[in-house]
Amino acid sequence: MKNLKTLERLQQLHLRIKNENTGAPKQLADLMQISQRSVYILMNKLKDYNAEISYSRNKETYYYTNAFDLQVAISVTVLNGDEVTEIFGGSYFLGENLHLARKLQ
Repeated sequence: MKNLKTLERLQQLHLRIKNENTGAPKQLADLMQISQRSVYILMNKLKDYNAEISYSRNKETYYYTNAFDLQVAISVTVLNGDEVTEIFGGSYFLGENLHLARKLQ
């Protein structure tokens, strides 16, 4: 579940940066309920995906300097004997981890 939490936090950080409403680093950490160090680790992960992130002291927000987007999708397949059940979680959004869950048999 740790990886799922990391994906949720990456999505949350991405949306805040995309909307340019992060606040100062300390505020961002408080909003996300994580440490500033964790915020910087998440930003580095976004940078690993070629996100170019800058900080505006005037606006007190992080922002992208390139056309970057992040979409996190969850898909789960359950194998039980001869039965295969696919659970599609769809896009992973804030507050609604599995925005749309549908069971197909």
